Amino acid sequence: MAFDDPIVYPGKPGASHLHAFFGNTGTNASSTVVSMATTGNSTCRGGTINRSGYWVPAIIDTRDGTPVRPDQVIVYYKTGYNGVKPADIRSVPQGLRMIAGDSRNSAPYQWGGPAHFTCLDASGTGPQTQNIPVTCATGSWIWASVMFPQCWDGINLDSPDHKSHMSYPVAGGCPSTHPVAVPEITVNVTYPVTDMSALGRWRMASDTYDPSIPAGYSSHADWFNGWKPEIMETFVRNCEQPPKNCGAHLLGNGQKMLGVGV
Repeated sequence: MAFDDPIVYPGKPGASHLHAFFGNTGTNASSTVVSMATTGNSTCRGGTINRSGYWVPAIIDTRDGTPVRPDQVIVYYKTGYNGVKPADIRSVPQGLRMIAGDSRNSAPYQWGGPAHFTCLDASGTGPQTQNIPVTCATGSWIWASVMFPQCWDGINLDSPDHKSHMSYPVAGGCPSTHPVAVPEITVNVTYPVTDMSALGRWRMASDTYDPSIPAGYSSHADWFNGWKPEIMETFVRNCEQPPKNCGAHLLGNGQKMLGVGV
């Protein structure tokens, strides 16, 4: 965790609200396209073949200001959705970075919007909510999910608002302004519920609005590409375009990503 954001506040350590970082272990305020692609270890399956950085606002227990420790992050790279044809998916360009959701949001997102929460019980099922659930039973998990747009303008690797170079599908496909379809990235951060009574105290570090309003409306996530291009291209060609469900570690060609750090 760190008060850094190399996309929103590049070169300015400590300028951001507290984030929980996953993926590239070297991600910090000074990270660049080159450093993300070539340096740092990785907490992702397959180790340094995926040096991408993933970060989300930390969840804070407001009783004493302690950050809540996430259990894990599960990231999906999905094929064509909302009218996007799987065969049209292209590899994610090197250096692409983007933000989904809004750190200044203070009201529920529309259903189907970029972020939501799910209380999962031992059976792996549970209801979705727009705010951090306060009735998730001890022994369950809260999933904080953020879905990134999958339509790229084909030119810019970033934009002033870190969003305009990307678009969600519109009217059954990618709009003409953003014609290049890439995998739909969904980041799911899981938090074990060890004490249900604590949930009413949980708020995101970016929840700067009235504390009487439910927590979590400012949920968002940042993503900075650090995949080895040949691995991403292999995955897209063999898993995204056919399409196939390659799970969390298969490349669709008889190869698989091994454990962390391998």
